[in-house]
Amino acid sequence: MNKDELKLMQNYPLWMKVEKTKLRIQEWYEYWDGQVYVSYSGGKDSTVLLHIVRQLYPDVPAVFCNTGTEYPELQSVVRKQENLVILRPNMPFKQILEERGYPVVSKDVSDCVKRARKNIAEGKTDTVRVRQIRGLCEGSRFNKGKWEFLLDAPFKISADCCDELKKKPFKKYEKETNRKPMIATMATESQTREAVYLKTGCNAFDSKRPKSTPLGFWTEQDVLQYIYENELEIPSVYGDIIKDENGLFMTTGVKRTGCMYCPFGAHLEKYPNRFQQMQHTHPKHYKYMLEKLGFKQVFDYIGIEYKDKQRKLF
Repeated sequence: MNKDELKLMQNYPLWMKVEKTKLRIQEWYEYWDGQVYVSYSGGKDSTVLLHIVRQLYPDVPAVFCNTGTEYPELQSVVRKQENLVILRPNMPFKQILEERGYPVVSKDVSDCVKRARKNIAEGKTDTVRVRQIRGLCEGSRFNKGKWEFLLDAPFKISADCCDELKKKPFKKYEKETNRKPMIATMATESQTREAVYLKTGCNAFDSKRPKSTPLGFWTEQDVLQYIYENELEIPSVYGDIIKDENGLFMTTGVKRTGCMYCPFGAHLEKYPNRFQQMQHTHPKHYKYMLEKLGFKQVFDYIGIEYKDKQRKLF
């Protein structure tokens, strides 16, 4: 598949996307003789995927990893699901931050900083990672020179939390049950996910870790429209789904419900960002994040606003 073909699919009407998604799910289910599962986060994307899958195969389990970093409203919705399997990571989030480091900016940047620091400590000052973070990869989209100052940050940096909290528990579950995952990721979410989708399509049968992404050609607008039209329950922290002045669907609350403490992408958000909202909606979690988890020094160093100064509550 090429980008033009993907763009064409992304412009399909929603009803057509639903039908094509059902076909991809059926192919996946039949190929693995029903030994499949839905990777269910409780967020809006996986809620849509689970709803479509359950229309076809009510027996497919929804597998949720309780990382301890989810919004409480999300936990409440998750526990209402039938045929629910709950996993737990081996290492708590606080321990991961202390031993491995803090996630910052994005997964790619965090991983690059971690590897570059290791290389420099070993006297390897001209590796790919070091050149990337120092902005020496001319013309490359992997150039990360904007974030070179993170090499001197007074705290550890890594993207290991994603692996420890989610990937490892799911991989362990797959090994123990031999079930293959259906995941609600979409090509629009990042360049990396788009590249993977262009290479494998919805169903990656022959990958090292086979997985299905039946919503791969959907957009966020499709997800919101599907929830709106089917009146699906999503965590109340999203707020309501409404249409803006341009007729586009949007949520009145938070835009994402992954790890509530994760700063990935927060530097790009307009006021009020997720943490400024959390200050009012979840004050106890907000205080725990800044003081107990140590994110205050991280936000201050990177320049992420976390106090809602306009409402003058602090």
